[in-house]
Amino acid sequence: MTSTRFTADANCAARLDADDPVAPFRDEFCFPAGPDGEPEIYLVGNSLGLATTRTRTYVDAELDAWATKGVRGHFQGDHPWTLYHELLTGPMAELVGGRPEEVVVMNSLTVNLHLLLVSFYRPSAHRHKILIEEHAFPSDHFVVESQLRHHGFDPADSMVVVGPRPGAELIEHDDLLAAIDEHGEELAVVLLPGVQYYTGQVFDMSDLVRATHACGARVGFDLAHAVGNIPLELHDWNVDFAAWCTYKYLNSGPGSTGAAFVHENHLGDRELPRFEGWWGTNKERRFEMATTFDPIPTVEAWQLSNAPILSMAPVRASLDLFRAAGGIGVLRNKSEAQLAWFDFLLDNRFAGRVESITPRAMHQRGCQFALRVTTPGIEGRDVFESLEAAGVACDWRYPDVIRVAPVPLYNSFTDIWRFTEILDELV
Repeated sequence: MTSTRFTADANCAARLDADDPVAPFRDEFCFPAGPDGEPEIYLVGNSLGLATTRTRTYVDAELDAWATKGVRGHFQGDHPWTLYHELLTGPMAELVGGRPEEVVVMNSLTVNLHLLLVSFYRPSAHRHKILIEEHAFPSDHFVVESQLRHHGFDPADSMVVVGPRPGAELIEHDDLLAAIDEHGEELAVVLLPGVQYYTGQVFDMSDLVRATHACGARVGFDLAHAVGNIPLELHDWNVDFAAWCTYKYLNSGPGSTGAAFVHENHLGDRELPRFEGWWGTNKERRFEMATTFDPIPTVEAWQLSNAPILSMAPVRASLDLFRAAGGIGVLRNKSEAQLAWFDFLLDNRFAGRVESITPRAMHQRGCQFALRVTTPGIEGRDVFESLEAAGVACDWRYPDVIRVAPVPLYNSFTDIWRFTEILDELV
Protein backbone atom coordinates (compact mmCIF):
# COMPACT_ATOMS: atom_id res chain seq x y z
CA MET A 1 0.00 0.00 0.00
CA THR A 2 1.52 3.30 -1.07
CA SER A 3 1.23 6.59 0.77
CA THR A 4 -0.45 8.12 -2.29
CA ARG A 5 -3.66 6.49 -1.04
CA PHE A 6 -3.45 8.38 2.23
CA THR A 7 -4.60 11.73 3.47
CA ALA A 8 -4.10 12.92 7.04
CA ASP A 9 -7.72 12.93 8.15
CA ALA A 10 -10.37 10.78 9.79
CA ASN A 11 -12.15 10.16 6.47
CA CYS A 12 -9.10 8.32 5.17
CA ALA A 13 -9.06 6.11 8.27
CA ALA A 14 -12.76 5.35 7.82
CA ARG A 15 -12.23 4.45 4.17
CA LEU A 16 -9.34 2.12 5.04
CA ASP A 17 -11.47 0.43 7.69
CA ALA A 18 -14.36 0.00 5.24
CA ASP A 19 -12.02 -1.76 2.80
CA ASP A 20 -10.48 -4.02 5.48
CA PRO A 21 -11.54 -7.69 5.17
CA VAL A 22 -10.23 -8.41 8.68
CA ALA A 23 -12.28 -5.63 10.31
CA PRO A 24 -15.16 -7.91 11.51
CA PHE A 25 -12.76 -9.77 13.81
CA ARG A 26 -12.54 -6.69 16.02
CA ASP A 27 -15.91 -7.72 17.44
CA GLU A 28 -14.34 -10.97 18.67
CA PHE A 29 -12.36 -9.09 21.33
CA CYS A 30 -13.11 -7.43 24.66
CA PHE A 31 -11.82 -3.85 24.92
CA PRO A 32 -11.27 -2.28 28.37
CA ALA A 33 -13.20 0.93 28.95
CA GLY A 34 -11.37 4.23 28.86
CA PRO A 35 -11.94 7.12 31.30
CA ASP A 36 -14.98 8.27 29.30
CA GLY A 37 -16.57 4.82 29.46
CA GLU A 38 -15.91 4.16 25.76
CA PRO A 39 -13.57 1.38 24.58
CA GLU A 40 -10.01 2.55 24.99
CA ILE A 41 -7.52 2.73 22.15
CA TYR A 42 -5.70 -0.51 22.92
CA LEU A 43 -2.24 -0.47 21.33
CA VAL A 44 -0.38 -2.70 23.76
CA GLY A 45 -0.97 -6.16 22.33
CA ASN A 46 2.80 -6.55 22.21
CA SER A 47 2.67 -6.87 26.02
CA LEU A 48 -0.73 -8.49 26.61
CA GLY A 49 -3.22 -9.23 23.88
CA LEU A 50 -6.92 -8.59 24.41
CA ALA A 51 -9.24 -11.32 25.66
CA THR A 52 -11.30 -12.94 22.93
CA THR A 53 -15.04 -13.15 23.39
CA ARG A 54 -14.90 -16.90 22.85
CA THR A 55 -12.27 -17.46 25.57
CA ARG A 56 -14.88 -17.50 28.32
CA THR A 57 -16.91 -20.06 26.36
CA TYR A 58 -13.90 -22.34 25.90
CA VAL A 59 -12.81 -22.08 29.53
CA ASP A 60 -16.36 -22.52 30.82
CA ALA A 61 -16.66 -25.72 28.77
CA GLU A 62 -13.73 -27.23 30.63
CA LEU A 63 -15.02 -26.00 33.99
CA ASP A 64 -18.32 -27.69 33.15
CA ALA A 65 -16.49 -30.88 32.19
CA TRP A 66 -14.65 -30.80 35.51
CA ALA A 67 -17.90 -30.18 37.41
CA THR A 68 -19.89 -32.90 35.64
CA LYS A 69 -17.26 -35.53 34.91
CA GLY A 70 -14.60 -35.06 37.54
CA VAL A 71 -11.55 -37.19 36.85
CA ARG A 72 -13.33 -38.84 33.92
CA GLY A 73 -12.80 -35.62 31.99
CA HIS A 74 -9.32 -36.86 31.20
CA PHE A 75 -10.80 -39.46 28.85
CA GLN A 76 -14.42 -38.44 28.20
CA GLY A 77 -16.25 -35.56 26.56
CA ASP A 78 -15.75 -33.51 23.42
CA HIS A 79 -12.14 -32.66 24.27
CA PRO A 80 -10.60 -35.21 26.66
CA TRP A 81 -7.87 -33.58 28.71
CA THR A 82 -5.19 -36.18 28.04
CA LEU A 83 -5.35 -35.17 24.37
CA TYR A 84 -6.19 -31.48 24.78
CA HIS A 85 -2.76 -30.12 23.86
CA GLU A 86 -3.02 -31.92 20.51
CA LEU A 87 -5.88 -29.58 19.54
CA LEU A 88 -3.33 -26.75 19.53
CA THR A 89 -0.55 -28.45 17.61
CA GLY A 90 -1.73 -28.03 14.03
CA PRO A 91 -2.83 -24.38 14.26
CA MET A 92 0.33 -23.42 16.17
CA ALA A 93 2.54 -25.21 13.65
CA GLU A 94 0.85 -23.24 10.86
CA LEU A 95 1.66 -19.95 12.59
CA VAL A 96 5.36 -20.71 12.97
CA GLY A 97 5.99 -22.60 9.74
CA GLY A 98 6.71 -25.85 11.51
CA ARG A 99 5.52 -29.40 11.07
CA PRO A 100 3.09 -30.76 13.66
CA GLU A 101 5.68 -33.15 15.07
CA GLU A 102 8.02 -30.19 15.67
CA VAL A 103 5.66 -28.00 17.73
CA VAL A 104 4.22 -28.44 21.20
CA VAL A 105 2.33 -26.12 23.57
CA MET A 106 3.72 -26.53 27.09
CA ASN A 107 5.17 -24.73 30.13
CA SER A 108 6.17 -21.07 29.89
CA LEU A 109 8.72 -19.30 27.69
CA THR A 110 11.67 -19.17 30.08
CA VAL A 111 11.09 -22.72 31.33
CA ASN A 112 11.11 -23.91 27.72
CA LEU A 113 14.32 -22.02 26.95
CA HIS A 114 16.03 -23.77 29.84
CA LEU A 115 14.70 -27.19 28.78
CA LEU A 116 15.84 -26.65 25.21
CA LEU A 117 19.29 -25.48 26.23
CA VAL A 118 19.66 -28.68 28.25
CA SER A 119 19.50 -30.39 24.88
CA PHE A 120 21.25 -27.93 22.60
CA TYR A 121 23.89 -26.33 24.78
CA ARG A 122 26.43 -29.13 25.02
CA PRO A 123 29.67 -27.31 25.78
CA SER A 124 33.17 -28.66 25.60
CA ALA A 125 36.36 -27.15 26.90
CA HIS A 126 36.91 -25.63 23.46
CA ARG A 127 33.37 -24.96 22.16
CA HIS A 128 31.48 -23.34 25.03
CA LYS A 129 30.32 -19.84 24.03
CA ILE A 130 26.73 -18.61 23.67
CA LEU A 131 26.00 -15.53 21.56
CA ILE A 132 23.11 -13.23 22.44
CA GLU A 133 22.22 -9.62 21.68
CA GLU A 134 23.17 -6.87 24.08
CA HIS A 135 19.64 -5.67 24.87
CA ALA A 136 17.94 -9.06 24.92
CA PHE A 137 14.96 -9.36 27.21
CA PRO A 138 16.31 -9.81 30.78
CA SER A 139 15.06 -13.40 31.05
CA ASP A 140 17.19 -14.39 28.07
CA HIS A 141 20.27 -12.91 29.72
CA PHE A 142 19.48 -14.70 32.96
CA VAL A 143 18.88 -17.99 31.14
CA VAL A 144 22.19 -17.81 29.30
CA GLU A 145 24.22 -16.66 32.31
CA SER A 146 22.78 -19.36 34.57
CA GLN A 147 23.26 -22.08 31.94
CA LEU A 148 26.89 -21.08 31.54
CA ARG A 149 27.48 -21.08 35.29
CA HIS A 150 25.68 -24.41 35.64
CA HIS A 151 28.20 -25.93 33.24
CA GLY A 152 31.12 -24.36 35.05
CA PHE A 153 31.82 -21.45 32.70
CA ASP A 154 32.18 -17.77 33.50
CA PRO A 155 29.70 -15.60 31.56
CA ALA A 156 32.41 -12.95 31.29
CA ASP A 157 34.39 -15.37 29.13
CA SER A 158 31.69 -17.50 27.52
CA MET A 159 28.86 -15.08 26.73
CA VAL A 160 29.29 -13.20 23.45
CA VAL A 161 27.21 -10.03 23.33
CA VAL A 162 26.45 -8.10 20.13
CA GLY A 163 24.89 -4.66 20.31
CA PRO A 164 24.21 -1.64 18.12
CA ARG A 165 27.10 0.45 16.89
CA PRO A 166 27.88 3.60 18.91
CA GLY A 167 25.06 6.12 18.54
CA ALA A 168 22.77 3.60 16.80
CA GLU A 169 19.62 1.89 18.05
CA LEU A 170 19.51 -1.14 15.75
CA ILE A 171 21.88 -4.05 15.40
CA GLU A 172 23.50 -4.36 12.00
CA HIS A 173 23.00 -7.79 10.46
CA ASP A 174 26.60 -7.76 9.28
CA ASP A 175 27.78 -7.28 12.86
CA LEU A 176 25.92 -10.42 13.94
CA LEU A 177 27.46 -12.37 11.08
CA ALA A 178 30.91 -11.00 11.92
CA ALA A 179 30.56 -12.04 15.56
CA ILE A 180 29.44 -15.53 14.57
CA ASP A 181 32.43 -15.81 12.27
CA GLU A 182 34.87 -14.40 14.82
CA HIS A 183 33.86 -16.80 17.59
CA GLY A 184 32.83 -19.67 15.33
CA GLU A 185 35.28 -22.30 16.54
CA GLU A 186 34.35 -21.63 20.16
CA LEU A 187 30.64 -21.05 19.59
CA ALA A 188 28.17 -23.64 20.89
CA VAL A 189 24.83 -21.80 20.59
CA VAL A 190 23.41 -18.62 19.09
CA LEU A 191 20.27 -17.48 20.92
CA LEU A 192 18.55 -14.41 19.49
CA PRO A 193 15.06 -12.90 19.40
CA GLY A 194 13.00 -13.11 16.25
CA VAL A 195 11.78 -9.56 16.95
CA GLN A 196 13.68 -7.30 19.34
CA TYR A 197 11.33 -6.33 22.15
CA TYR A 198 12.53 -2.71 22.55
CA THR A 199 13.02 -1.47 18.99
CA GLY A 200 10.75 -3.88 17.14
CA GLN A 201 13.60 -4.89 14.81
CA VAL A 202 13.09 -8.19 12.96
CA PHE A 203 16.24 -10.26 12.55
CA ASP A 204 17.08 -12.17 9.36
CA MET A 205 16.61 -15.56 10.97
CA SER A 206 17.18 -17.65 7.87
CA ASP A 207 20.57 -16.08 7.18
CA LEU A 208 21.59 -16.32 10.84
CA VAL A 209 20.80 -20.04 10.83
CA ARG A 210 22.97 -20.60 7.76
CA ALA A 211 25.89 -18.68 9.26
CA THR A 212 25.61 -20.44 12.62
CA HIS A 213 25.40 -23.93 11.15
CA ALA A 214 28.35 -23.16 8.89
CA CYS A 215 30.55 -22.72 11.98
CA GLY A 216 29.25 -25.89 13.62
CA ALA A 217 27.00 -24.34 16.28
CA ARG A 218 23.28 -24.62 17.07
CA VAL A 219 20.83 -21.75 16.78
CA GLY A 220 17.64 -21.01 18.67
CA PHE A 221 15.19 -18.11 18.82
CA ASP A 222 13.06 -16.43 21.45
CA LEU A 223 9.94 -15.72 19.41
CA ALA A 224 7.87 -13.97 22.09
CA HIS A 225 7.40 -10.87 19.91
CA ALA A 226 7.34 -12.72 16.59
CA VAL A 227 4.68 -15.43 16.75
CA GLY A 228 1.33 -14.05 15.61
CA ASN A 229 3.10 -10.89 14.43
CA ILE A 230 5.22 -11.85 11.41
CA PRO A 231 5.33 -14.87 9.07
CA LEU A 232 7.78 -17.55 10.16
CA GLU A 233 9.23 -20.62 8.42
CA LEU A 234 11.04 -22.40 11.23
CA HIS A 235 11.20 -25.77 9.48
CA ASP A 236 12.39 -24.49 6.12
CA TRP A 237 14.91 -22.17 7.79
CA ASN A 238 16.37 -25.19 9.64
CA VAL A 239 16.08 -23.51 13.03
CA ASP A 240 17.30 -25.97 15.67
CA PHE A 241 14.98 -24.84 18.46
CA ALA A 242 12.67 -22.00 19.47
CA ALA A 243 10.35 -21.01 22.30
CA TRP A 244 7.63 -18.39 22.71
CA CYS A 245 4.82 -17.21 24.93
CA THR A 246 1.16 -16.94 23.93
CA TYR A 247 -0.06 -13.91 25.89
CA LYS A 248 1.10 -11.18 23.50
CA TYR A 249 -0.02 -11.47 19.88
CA LEU A 250 -1.66 -14.82 20.58
CA ASN A 251 -4.12 -13.24 23.03
CA SER A 252 -4.21 -16.16 25.46
CA GLY A 253 -4.19 -14.40 28.81
CA PRO A 254 -1.64 -13.37 31.44
CA GLY A 255 1.00 -16.04 32.00
CA SER A 256 -0.69 -18.46 29.62
CA THR A 257 0.99 -21.62 28.39
CA GLY A 258 4.01 -21.18 26.15
CA ALA A 259 5.22 -23.30 23.26
CA ALA A 260 8.36 -24.81 21.79
CA PHE A 261 9.81 -25.97 18.47
CA VAL A 262 12.47 -28.57 17.81
CA HIS A 263 13.45 -29.29 14.21
CA GLU A 264 12.70 -32.79 12.99
CA ASN A 265 16.44 -33.30 12.37
CA HIS A 266 16.83 -33.71 16.13
CA LEU A 267 13.69 -35.62 17.04
CA GLY A 268 15.15 -39.07 16.54
CA ASP A 269 18.53 -38.30 18.09
CA ARG A 270 18.87 -40.69 21.04
CA GLU A 271 22.16 -39.03 22.00
CA LEU A 272 20.51 -35.67 22.61
CA PRO A 273 20.27 -35.04 26.37
CA ARG A 274 16.92 -33.97 27.73
CA PHE A 275 15.23 -33.41 31.07
CA GLU A 276 12.40 -35.92 31.08
CA GLY A 277 8.99 -36.23 32.65
CA TRP A 278 5.96 -38.48 32.64
CA TRP A 279 4.14 -36.65 29.85
CA GLY A 280 7.02 -37.15 27.41
CA THR A 281 6.87 -40.93 27.43
CA ASN A 282 4.97 -43.30 25.14
CA LYS A 283 1.31 -42.21 25.12
CA GLU A 284 -0.04 -45.72 24.70
CA ARG A 285 1.85 -47.01 27.75
CA ARG A 286 1.89 -43.85 29.89
CA PHE A 287 -0.78 -45.06 32.30
CA GLU A 288 0.92 -48.41 32.79
CA MET A 289 3.16 -46.38 35.11
CA ALA A 290 6.36 -47.99 33.89
CA THR A 291 9.56 -46.33 35.06
CA THR A 292 11.50 -46.82 31.83
CA PHE A 293 11.33 -43.68 29.69
CA ASP A 294 10.14 -44.40 26.15
CA PRO A 295 10.26 -41.00 24.39
CA ILE A 296 7.44 -39.92 22.13
CA PRO A 297 9.04 -39.61 18.66
CA THR A 298 8.07 -35.94 18.36
CA VAL A 299 8.83 -32.72 20.24
CA GLU A 300 6.26 -33.97 22.77
CA ALA A 301 9.14 -35.93 24.30
CA TRP A 302 10.22 -32.62 25.89
CA GLN A 303 6.94 -32.42 27.83
CA LEU A 304 7.21 -32.92 31.58
CA SER A 305 3.74 -32.86 33.12
CA ASN A 306 0.13 -33.16 32.06
CA ALA A 307 -1.36 -30.15 30.31
CA PRO A 308 -2.81 -27.14 32.22
CA ILE A 309 -6.21 -27.33 30.57
CA LEU A 310 -7.69 -24.09 31.93
CA SER A 311 -4.67 -22.20 30.58
CA MET A 312 -4.71 -23.98 27.24
CA ALA A 313 -8.38 -23.27 26.52
CA PRO A 314 -7.68 -19.55 25.78
CA VAL A 315 -4.81 -20.59 23.49
CA ARG A 316 -7.23 -22.76 21.56
CA ALA A 317 -9.75 -19.91 21.34
CA SER A 318 -7.13 -17.56 19.91
CA LEU A 319 -5.71 -20.08 17.43
CA ASP A 320 -9.22 -20.71 16.14
CA LEU A 321 -9.51 -16.98 15.45
CA PHE A 322 -6.23 -16.88 13.55
CA ARG A 323 -7.47 -19.68 11.30
CA ALA A 324 -10.86 -18.01 10.83
CA ALA A 325 -9.16 -14.75 9.81
CA GLY A 326 -7.19 -16.55 7.10
CA GLY A 327 -3.87 -17.06 8.84
CA ILE A 328 -0.75 -15.03 9.36
CA GLY A 329 -0.37 -14.14 5.67
CA VAL A 330 -3.69 -12.31 5.57
CA LEU A 331 -2.99 -10.59 8.87
CA ARG A 332 0.48 -9.53 7.78
CA ASN A 333 -1.00 -7.90 4.67
CA LYS A 334 -3.25 -5.79 6.88
CA SER A 335 -0.40 -5.08 9.26
CA GLU A 336 1.77 -3.74 6.46
CA ALA A 337 -1.06 -1.46 5.38
CA GLN A 338 -1.40 -0.19 8.95
CA LEU A 339 2.35 0.33 9.21
CA ALA A 340 2.33 2.36 6.00
CA TRP A 341 -0.60 4.46 7.30
CA PHE A 342 1.15 5.05 10.63
CA ASP A 343 4.41 5.95 8.84
CA PHE A 344 2.52 8.45 6.71
CA LEU A 345 0.98 10.12 9.74
CA LEU A 346 4.29 10.28 11.61
CA ASP A 347 6.02 11.79 8.58
CA ASN A 348 3.31 14.35 7.89
CA ARG A 349 2.36 15.41 11.39
CA PHE A 350 5.24 14.79 13.78
CA ALA A 351 8.50 15.67 12.04
CA GLY A 352 10.88 17.07 14.66
CA ARG A 353 8.52 16.17 17.53
CA VAL A 354 8.32 12.36 17.56
CA GLU A 355 10.61 9.80 15.96
CA SER A 356 10.34 6.07 15.50
CA ILE A 357 13.46 4.01 16.17
CA THR A 358 11.85 0.93 14.62
CA PRO A 359 13.29 -0.02 11.20
CA ARG A 360 11.45 1.50 8.26
CA ALA A 361 11.84 -1.41 5.83
CA MET A 362 8.83 -3.74 6.04
CA HIS A 363 10.91 -6.93 6.17
CA GLN A 364 12.76 -5.60 9.20
CA ARG A 365 9.76 -4.82 11.38
CA GLY A 366 6.63 -6.25 12.91
CA CYS A 367 3.60 -4.26 13.99
CA GLN A 368 5.28 -2.49 16.91
CA PHE A 369 6.46 1.12 16.81
CA ALA A 370 9.09 2.28 19.30
CA LEU A 371 8.47 6.03 19.57
CA ARG A 372 10.70 8.65 21.12
CA VAL A 373 9.46 12.16 21.92
CA THR A 374 11.95 14.73 20.58
CA THR A 375 9.99 17.92 21.26
CA PRO A 376 12.23 20.23 23.31
CA GLY A 377 11.04 20.64 26.87
CA ILE A 378 8.60 17.70 26.81
CA GLU A 379 9.47 14.47 28.61
CA GLY A 380 8.48 11.19 26.98
CA ARG A 381 7.40 9.70 30.29
CA ASP A 382 4.97 12.59 30.81
CA VAL A 383 3.54 12.04 27.34
CA PHE A 384 3.08 8.34 28.05
CA GLU A 385 1.21 9.05 31.27
CA SER A 386 -0.99 11.59 29.52
CA LEU A 387 -1.78 9.08 26.77
CA GLU A 388 -2.91 6.60 29.41
CA ALA A 389 -5.06 9.26 31.07
CA ALA A 390 -6.64 10.02 27.69
CA GLY A 391 -7.72 6.41 27.14
CA VAL A 392 -4.77 5.06 25.17
CA ALA A 393 -3.20 1.79 26.33
CA CYS A 394 0.46 1.64 25.34
CA ASP A 395 3.62 0.95 27.32
CA TRP A 396 6.81 2.62 28.48
CA ARG A 397 10.25 1.11 28.18
CA TYR A 398 13.18 2.77 29.87
CA PRO A 399 14.95 4.94 29.18
CA ASP A 400 12.76 6.88 26.73
CA VAL A 401 10.56 4.78 24.45
CA ILE A 402 6.77 4.59 24.12
CA ARG A 403 5.82 1.32 22.46
CA VAL A 404 2.60 1.14 20.46
CA ALA A 405 1.50 -1.87 18.47
CA PRO A 406 -1.47 -1.81 16.09
CA VAL A 407 -2.50 -5.48 16.06
CA PRO A 408 -4.24 -6.41 12.79
CA LEU A 409 -6.69 -8.86 14.37
CA TYR A 410 -8.43 -6.17 16.40
CA ASN A 411 -6.97 -2.72 15.85
CA SER A 412 -8.50 -0.46 13.23
CA PHE A 413 -7.02 2.26 11.07
CA THR A 414 -9.22 4.62 13.06
CA ASP A 415 -7.44 3.52 16.24
CA ILE A 416 -4.20 4.73 14.69
CA TRP A 417 -5.77 8.02 13.61
CA ARG A 418 -7.26 8.67 17.05
CA PHE A 419 -3.92 7.89 18.69
CA THR A 420 -2.12 10.43 16.51
CA GLU A 421 -4.79 13.04 17.22
CA ILE A 422 -4.24 12.67 20.97
CA LEU A 423 -0.45 12.52 20.57
CA ASP A 424 -0.52 15.71 18.49
CA GLU A 425 -2.14 17.59 21.34
CA LEU A 426 0.45 16.33 23.82
CA VAL A 427 3.63 17.13 21.90
